Amino acid sequence: MAERMLQFVRLQQAPPEKRAATERRADFGEIYREFAAEAATAQASRCSQCGVPFCSVHCPLNNDIPDWLKLTAEGRLEEAYEVSAATNTFPEICGRICPQDRLCEGNCVIEKDFESVTIGAVEKYITETAWERGWVKPPTPRVERAESIGIIGAGPAGLAAAEKLRRRGYQVHVYDRYDRAGGLLIYGIPNFKLEKSVVLRRWDQYRSAGIHFHLDTAIGRDISFAALRARHDAIFVATGVYQARDIETPGCALEGIVPALDYLTASNRENLGDAVPEFASGALDARGKRVVVVGGGDTAMDCVRTAIRQGAASVTCLYRRDKANMPGSMREVKNAEEEGVIFTWLAAPEAFLGDGRISGVRAIRMHLGLPDPTGRQQVAPIPGSAFDIPCDLAIKALGFDPEDLPAAFGEPGLPVTRWGTLTVNQKTFMTALPGVFAGGDIVRGASLVVWAIRDGRDAAEQVHAFIQAKAPVRQAAE
Repeated sequence: MAERMLQFVRLQQAPPEKRAATERRADFGEIYREFAAEAATAQASRCSQCGVPFCSVHCPLNNDIPDWLKLTAEGRLEEAYEVSAATNTFPEICGRICPQDRLCEGNCVIEKDFESVTIGAVEKYITETAWERGWVKPPTPRVERAESIGIIGAGPAGLAAAEKLRRRGYQVHVYDRYDRAGGLLIYGIPNFKLEKSVVLRRWDQYRSAGIHFHLDTAIGRDISFAALRARHDAIFVATGVYQARDIETPGCALEGIVPALDYLTASNRENLGDAVPEFASGALDARGKRVVVVGGGDTAMDCVRTAIRQGAASVTCLYRRDKANMPGSMREVKNAEEEGVIFTWLAAPEAFLGDGRISGVRAIRMHLGLPDPTGRQQVAPIPGSAFDIPCDLAIKALGFDPEDLPAAFGEPGLPVTRWGTLTVNQKTFMTALPGVFAGGDIVRGASLVVWAIRDGRDAAEQVHAFIQAKAPVRQAAE
């Protein structure tokens, strides 16, 4: 190990090459080029193999990062993939979209002057190599079980649970309102961060493994929740949260003010080749428009960078706190700045201007005050500091809340918190309804994909324990 590892004292951090901003503004392709084998091996060898790996500690999946870095440095890529896949259902996705600067890489113990290990890029390299060489196998069970599990939601939490339960032999049925599996991975995250072929090949693999997908199916509309419970031995609710938070300001009903998810979904569908009337009409197309995005999270970064690629005349991000307090990934902010996005910090919308249709945003300067109970600095408007920003398209990216699931499902017995998320037993993931489990954003609120994967995997184990307690083994009929 001494020869191959601890190379951070000799080798500098060298992430994969990033395409020039002028080039990547013109298309929706992923912005990072692939690691060459030699570069990936060299970067993996920079790991210090520390005794307490904070990269793993701060990874929601507790990935064995030092182990698969060492195996990569030694050229043992198939073993590296096996170690990576043992704790992560979708390492090729996490390697692309996880905010590593806030999680694993941001907590690397290598001193900052030496820079952290490029963990995400190596993770992506390992898994893409595994796909190319046929090491990624469908979740085929050794023994088929008779029990069936219904999963509501084909996003990362639902798919992670489906994969784990299928490996155990359960008959898994996934229901989703959309026409493709993947949830926000398909319709919410732009191609320049996650090309859709990466998600669709997993969907194809899961179908070949016997996981049944019921798409274009909304629970409560196309099938009742009660009927679903009667059909399956257990239910896992993983719907995510999709209801956009609104801005209660004068002019908020003007034409040309749209929710972030509507805008991103239209763009992603158009890139997938779907017919999107709202995009064709120009209502959700930023081409030639002066765009203002309100918000400071990763969804806001997806919106501003999408607008750049659509050919917007200008793109401004309006955020009420400063850059240091921005909740989004600093890596995404840097990418957006390189691509020409204008950031207006410490400013919030006071009113939307226009006569029938938006023509501008009146913003007011904000002042950072003392921290609130959560530790974040409070903000207050500065009197007399209002200013106007010309705008033809305003995008609201203020986060998401859950829809009223008890009403949508027609099941008043589903308990919710005061925030509208489902209430579950924190150890078992079970709701107050026997055999009904829930996880992902619908329980924890809008969060990261990696947390959804963790919840899906953990909930699957609790579903299995619940079934085992009822009937240890019930094999499917031949």
